Amino acid sequence: MSAYTISTDTTLLNFDVIYHFISDSYWAKNIPRDVMARAIDNSLCFGAFSEAGEQVGFARVITDNATFAYLADVFILEQHRGQGVSKMLVEAVMKHPELQGLRRIMLATKDAHGLYAQFGFETPDDPSILMQICQPDIYQRKT
Repeated sequence: MSAYTISTDTTLLNFDVIYHFISDSYWAKNIPRDVMARAIDNSLCFGAFSEAGEQVGFARVITDNATFAYLADVFILEQHRGQGVSKMLVEAVMKHPELQGLRRIMLATKDAHGLYAQFGFETPDDPSILMQICQPDIYQRKT
């Protein structure tokens, strides 16, 4: 039996743990607390918890629950890495009932391609069909 559990019960989430990690991440450095709180409130969230009930990981999915989802803010605290928790977390996301039958699930990652490939994610056959507005330093510009 695993010493970790995954839950979508938002009452179990430890916002301080989530905010501390995400606000220091390469993808959302210095994100304001209120922006992170709104992101969580408007997403399907997954928490990874130790046997003692401490939050050790997180993922959130932005979705219309019908055709599209975007997997974001996935992390496992460093001291809990290498124990299969990231696989448990992504597996729970991919098996969630609200995320079945979607036409497209997307994500962006700089360093975890191997993890996501295990669940069927791949680089687009034709990246020219994708467009974006990207403002990577948006939180550094706000004062």
